[in-house]
Amino acid sequence: MNALYADLFHALVPETILTVSALLVIGFDLAVGRRRPLAARQTLAVFLGAIGVVTALVIGLSNGAVGSVFGGAMMLDAFAVAARAGVLALVLLTLGVVTAAPVTRQPAEYVALVLFAAVGFLQMAVAQQLLLGFLAVELASISLYVLAGFDKTRPESAEAALKYFLVGAISAAFMLFGFSLLYGIAGSIAFPDIAHALIYQPMSPLLAVALVMVLVAFGFKAAAAPFHLWAPDAYQGAPTPSAALIASASKLAGLALFWRLLWGGLGTVAGNFTLGHGTPGWLSIVAVIAAASLLLGNFAALAQHNVRRLLAYSAIAHAGALLLGLIASGQAGPGPLYYYAATYGIATAGAFGVLAVLENFGRCQDLADLAGLHRRSPLLAATLLVFILSLAGIPPLAGFVGKFAVFVAAFQMGGIATPAGWLAILAILLSAVALYYYLMILKQALVAAPAADAAPVKVPAIAALTLLAAAALLIGLGVFPSLLLQLVA
Repeated sequence: MNALYADLFHALVPETILTVSALLVIGFDLAVGRRRPLAARQTLAVFLGAIGVVTALVIGLSNGAVGSVFGGAMMLDAFAVAARAGVLALVLLTLGVVTAAPVTRQPAEYVALVLFAAVGFLQMAVAQQLLLGFLAVELASISLYVLAGFDKTRPESAEAALKYFLVGAISAAFMLFGFSLLYGIAGSIAFPDIAHALIYQPMSPLLAVALVMVLVAFGFKAAAAPFHLWAPDAYQGAPTPSAALIASASKLAGLALFWRLLWGGLGTVAGNFTLGHGTPGWLSIVAVIAAASLLLGNFAALAQHNVRRLLAYSAIAHAGALLLGLIASGQAGPGPLYYYAATYGIATAGAFGVLAVLENFGRCQDLADLAGLHRRSPLLAATLLVFILSLAGIPPLAGFVGKFAVFVAAFQMGGIATPAGWLAILAILLSAVALYYYLMILKQALVAAPAADAAPVKVPAIAALTLLAAAALLIGLGVFPSLLLQLVA
C-alpha cells in the first residue's frame, strides 16, 4: 500500500504544484499585493501563476510515461504525458492573454481559478475510471463557470456564466446517469474492466441508453451540434481569457478523457462502419454528431458579424472535424487527433489574445472593430494573420497539417466509399466555406481602412511575447510536425 501511495504522489506532482501555486497567488496578493495598483497586482499574479505552470510542465515531461498508477485509477502513458503537456502549454498562453485583457478587480482570484481549472484538465488527461473522470470534469467545469462570469461590470458576462452553468449541470446529469448505467452493466468503474465485460454483452437497450447518455454529455462538453447552444453566448459574454481557456485547453482535455473512455472502455461496442453489414454502436452516433457540427458550424458562421460568435461557430465546426479524428483514432491511434486539438487550441487562444489587447483601446466585438488593424498595430495584424490562416487550414501552418492528418486517417479506415470517407469529404468541402468567413476577418484587419477616431494600439510586452510565441509555434509545428507527434508515439 505504501508503494501505491508513493506512485500516486509521484503521478500527482504537477497537480500538486498547480494547487500550491494557486494558494500562493492568493496568499501573496492578500499579504503584499493589496497595497499595489491593480495593474501591478495583475502582472504579479500572472507571473506567479506562470512559474507554477512552467514548473508543472517541466516536471510532468521529466517524469515521463510510467504506466498504470494507483491500482489502475490513472494511466500515465505517452498519450497522457503529451495531453498534460499540451494542456499546460495552452494554460500558459491563457495566462499571457490575461496580461493583455482589461484589469480585473480580483486578479489573484482569477489566476487561481485558471490554475484550479488546469488541475481538473490534468486529471481528465490521465483518468482511467469513471469516478475519477467525472470528478475531474466537474472540478474543471466549476472553475470555468466562475471564470465565464468573472466580469461583474458586464451583464453579458453574467448571462454567459448562467447559460454555461445550466447547460453544464444538465450535461453532468447525463454523464453521471450514463456512467451509473455502465457500472451496473459491467460491474466496474475501471475502463479496462468495462471493456472486458462488454465483450460478452450484446447490444441491449440498457447499454444503448448508457451510450447515448455518455455521448450527449460529451456533445455538451465539446460544443458539438446539436448540443452547442451555450457556446456562442459563452464565447461572446465571457472575459476574453476565459473564452480562450474554454476554447483551447478545455477542449483538448475533454477529448483526451473521452478518447480513453470510448476506445479504451467502450471500444468493444463501437460498432462497424462497413457498408451493407455494419453493426450498431457509438461510432454511428458520433459520425452523425460530427456531420451536424460541420454543417451547422460552418454555415452559421457565415451570418455572424460579431467576431466572438464567429469564432464560437468556427469552434463548433472544428468540433466536427475533431470528432472525425476521434473516429479515425481507433485505427490510426491518437496522434492525429492530439495534433489537431493542440494546434487548434494554440490558434484559438492566440486569436482571443489579439481581441484581449484591442479591448484595452475600445470596443472589440464586431468585425468592423478590427478595421485598419494593420495600421493601428502591425504586430497584432501579423499574428492574427497566422492564427486565422492556421484555423482555416492553410499550409504550411500547423492547422493544415492537423486537418490533413485527420482526413488521411479517416480515409485509411476503408477508403473514400465508406461513412468515414464521406465524412472526410464533407469536411474538406466545408473547408472552402470556412475559408470565406475567415477571410472576412482578415479583410477587416488587413484591407479595410481604420475608423477616423481609431487610435494606435500599444501592445504590452508580455502579451506581445505570448502572441509571437503562439504564432511561432504554429509555423514551427507546421514545418516540423514530428516535434509534436513524437510525444504521442
